[in-house]
This record gives sequence, C-alpha cells and structure tokens, in this order.
Amino acid sequence: MSQSFDASRSLTAFEQDSTLVAVIEMSQSKWLVAAMIPGVARQPLKKLDANADALLKLLQRWQDEARKAGRTVRRIVCTYEAGRDGFWLARWLQARAIETYVIHAASIAVSREHRRAKTDRIDTELLMRSFLGWLRGEKRHCSMVAIPTMAEEDARRPSRERESLVGEQTRIVNRIKAVLALFGIGGVNPRLRKAAQKLETLHTAEGTPLPENAHAELRRDLERLRLVHDQIHIIESERLRRLALAPAAATGPHAMVRLIARVFGVGIETADMLVNEALARKLRDRRAVARYAGLTGAPDESGKRRREKGLARAGNGRVRRGMIQLAWRFLIFQKDSPLVRWFRERTADGRSTTRKTMIVALARKLLIALWRLVTTGEMTQGLKLRPAGT
Repeated sequence: MSQSFDASRSLTAFEQDSTLVAVIEMSQSKWLVAAMIPGVARQPLKKLDANADALLKLLQRWQDEARKAGRTVRRIVCTYEAGRDGFWLARWLQARAIETYVIHAASIAVSREHRRAKTDRIDTELLMRSFLGWLRGEKRHCSMVAIPTMAEEDARRPSRERESLVGEQTRIVNRIKAVLALFGIGGVNPRLRKAAQKLETLHTAEGTPLPENAHAELRRDLERLRLVHDQIHIIESERLRRLALAPAAATGPHAMVRLIARVFGVGIETADMLVNEALARKLRDRRAVARYAGLTGAPDESGKRRREKGLARAGNGRVRRGMIQLAWRFLIFQKDSPLVRWFRERTADGRSTTRKTMIVALARKLLIALWRLVTTGEMTQGLKLRPAGT
C-alpha cells in the first residue's frame, strides 16, 4: 500500500488491467461483495456471511479467475463504508497484503429524488462507481477516512465512555427530580452523598410519606447514580495514573496532553479529548484542522443569492462541542489575550446573535492555536500557561 494518502483522491496510478477492485456492503449478518476482475467481462456480486475468512477466500478465487483469463493481478483494493463495524476489517485485510480503504459514508453523492430505490445491490453499484473515480485520482467522487491503529482507537475509549456516563448521570438526576416534582417536592440535590438518607425523611406536599413504589424507584435511581459517579471517578483517576506513569517524552499523545493542560482554562479531560480525537492526527494545515472539527461554514451561493447556512457539521462532533465550550471558558480564564480582545471588539454591539456567531470563530481560532502549539511549538501571543509540572 502506498505510504502517501490523500482522503479526496488516490495518489497511486490505477492500472485497471492488473487491479482487482472489490466493494463490500456490510450488515450485521450478511456482506454483499461486488468486484471488477481484470480480463473478466462479468461483474460478480456475491452475498456471504459476515466472515472475514470467507471474504479472503472469495478475493483469492476471483484472483484465480483473472489468472485463468490471462491477466496477472498485481494489486487488490477493497473498500467499505465507515459505520458500526469500525476499522477492524480494514486492518485485518491490510495485514494480509490487501489494500483497503474506508469510505466516509456522507461523502458519496446520492440521487435527490424524494423517493428513490435503495437496496444493497444499488448501494454496491454506487460504491463501485465512487470508488473507481477515487482510484483514478479524480476529486469529489468520495472521501476516505484515515484508518486508526488499534492503540489509537483504544486511546479514545476513556473520553468517550466518560462522555456517555456524564450524559447518563444527567438523565438520572433529571428523572429523580421529575419523580419528586410529581409529589410537590423540590430543592433536593440527588448528587449529594447524603441524598439516600434524606430520601427517608421526605414528605409529599400533602404531608404524607412518599408512596411505596415511588420510594423504591427513587432508591434504585440513587444507587444507579452513585454507581455512575464512581465509574466516572475511576476513569478520571486512571487517566491521571497513566499520564503520571508515561515517560516524559518531548513528542507523542501524552506530551501533547500535558502541554495543552498547561493552558489556563483547559483541563485534563478537554486536553485528552482534543489530542486523541483530533490533534494527534496528521492534519495537513489549519484549514484541515477547522474542517475536521466541523467549525467551517456552509455557504449557499447561486446567481445573486448569497447566504451562509451555518456550521457544516461534517466533522467530529465531540471536538466541535468541546471547542465551543472551551471558547466560552477562554473568555473567563484568558481575559487579556489577543484572541479574547478580538472577540470582544467584534461583539461590541451586544447582540446575542453576534456573540453566537463569533464564539464559533473564536473556537476555530483557538483550535488552530492549540494545534500549532502541539505540532510546531508555536506559542500564540498572549496565551497564558501554567508552570511546567503543575
């Protein structure tokens, strides 16, 4: 597989007479595989069980068919859409000398008919057409996703699990408050350690104890809330332990996390998320950084019509949400920085719509500044850092 990689087009010359091309439409139980075989006029379409070994045998069989037709297959390329199955199959095939790519599903152009036929067969035809255009080096046919290593995928799990647990914690708290509100009870904070003890003393607005079923439900919810809280604490403690045990290297994800966490207003959780989700990737330039986070605009221009539809939202949602939250915190912790002064000058009119628009621009500038800090060591003017080792 060529070491050069461009998500928008292939940088390797496509020789159709010696290249076996296969696309895979994946589901939980079955895979539909279509192929173009050198020297074979038909374009086979084979449905098989969701099994990697069966797929490898099928590709080898098609390679033998090409050999019988008088063609030597020097290159086998496969692709499938990014989705539930992740990247394990791509890594598995690459380990067996099969060039594999993963297509960004949203990058494939589809018919805009209100009602259009959609079957696995049609999807494989669309995948094949887009993939062939990409292999020929033509832009805008589709876009590929960078395939992470297993270590890179695993490094994202703690941050993503913590995000899920925090959401679950909020849902449980809201559910407890909603049940209490049914009986006219307010002012109870379920997050407190003594919330379970206080539950035993609560009375409804009518002055009676809580009904039996509601009391039992609330007790179970409080137990669940305590479990989620403990799991969040374990994840955070384990992250700090790994950072403390990691070698003090000048480069690498751990060094990036330590450096970003020194910026006032940025905590370990935000730094870890930014590094593992975005900054550790080999992004080409500042435009690629902003585009990956989905912090770029979506212009709509046709003739005299000129309007902006808002954020493209085509990038990593976790990074986008985290950066917008960080931008608001940045206004508090870095009041004297040029970036904050730039924001305040452009929001002097006090309109909420202006602030909403410009906070996205500040988040984009801040993300690019952090990317430059961890990749080139370039320090943005006026950015305050904590002393090293704190």
